[in-house]
Amino acid sequence: MKPLNTCIKAALIGSLLLISATAMAEDAVAVKASAQKVVEKQAEKPDTKKSMLEKLFSDNKKVADKKVFDKDGKSADKTAPKKDAVAKAPQPPKQQKFYAGPYVGDMETYSTKYEDTLVQLALDRGIGYVALLASNPGIDPWMPGAGTKLILPTRHLIPDAPRSGVVINLPEMRLYYYPPNGDAPVNYPIGIGREGLQTPVGATFVRYKKVGPIWRPTPRMRSEDPRLPVEVLPGPDNPMGTHAMYLAWPEYAIHGTNKPFGIGRRSSSGCIRMYPADIIKLFPQVPENTVVTVVNSPIKAAWIGNDFYIEAHPSMEQALRMEEEGVALTYEMSVADMRAVMKSAGEYASDIDWPLVKKIVRERRGYPIAVAHKSAKAAETAPVSAPAPVSEEKKTVEEISPTEG
Repeated sequence: MKPLNTCIKAALIGSLLLISATAMAEDAVAVKASAQKVVEKQAEKPDTKKSMLEKLFSDNKKVADKKVFDKDGKSADKTAPKKDAVAKAPQPPKQQKFYAGPYVGDMETYSTKYEDTLVQLALDRGIGYVALLASNPGIDPWMPGAGTKLILPTRHLIPDAPRSGVVINLPEMRLYYYPPNGDAPVNYPIGIGREGLQTPVGATFVRYKKVGPIWRPTPRMRSEDPRLPVEVLPGPDNPMGTHAMYLAWPEYAIHGTNKPFGIGRRSSSGCIRMYPADIIKLFPQVPENTVVTVVNSPIKAAWIGNDFYIEAHPSMEQALRMEEEGVALTYEMSVADMRAVMKSAGEYASDIDWPLVKKIVRERRGYPIAVAHKSAKAAETAPVSAPAPVSEEKKTVEEISPTEG
């Protein structure tokens, strides 16, 4: 019986092994089929690994784009929006009304104290240094003496530019901002690009704003002064001050400063500098995408009541001589300036005191001086001209070849 039992056990074991093998084979087929379905479904979906790599590359590219902008722009910031996404079609805030007045401010005088200097007075009174020099020829800027009467150039004819957004007149070294409600523009003295690093002329817009900007010197700056750091974080040592409004022109911004004695002078690398207190006041008023128009108008003209005024500022080249010597005794008046004056005077151009105009243009005092008068009767019949509306052409952002701001 023992051999029989052994045979039966062997047969049973063989059957079990056969059944197990068959089940394993069926499981393998099922697993293979399931795997095939997974592969087919996965093929219908995007490659997860590839998508992750593409996203990673895209993210890295965004970071790289920002880093490139950082290196190219001395005052760029890592929080800056992508250049291509912002610089295409700005939507400026809607100008509801336009300021129709021919000027802002009124002239003032000041009697100096013994310890006064023109540099400190310009800072205290919110006036540009060169403007204060030009208005007071022959006064020693460092020792004006006690009781010296100074003219403060605090009345300004409106520049010949669109009366909306921000307008910067380079020879005047002054910035105007027109509120959308048509109120008189607020205006501030500024520092502009020095010789060889001029602030460009044209139209741009406020690309983005930053409280606590980071200053990053350009390669040119670091080659000229290897002691400069790669970047300067917000703080008292930051040349950009506390606030910055970055323009669509690469490397240019309207910002504060930690060297306020440079305001009203050609002292920057192309950017527009403002007194620390002024940038704090202007910053919240100017929204992003505000159009910024930069003009080069050393001579302005306008009627104020029955009197016709000329306001002549040192040209960009004369400003350097004015700062060094206190005078700009050269007669320069372009054909365009002459035409602008005659156009503003209208039918009374023949009544202008042209010898006086020549004297004003030669001395460049920087404040309005009357050069013609019309009778009350003529004034009653003369048409009142309103400021021209801002044309779409003037709103267009112009491409400017960048320099270091």
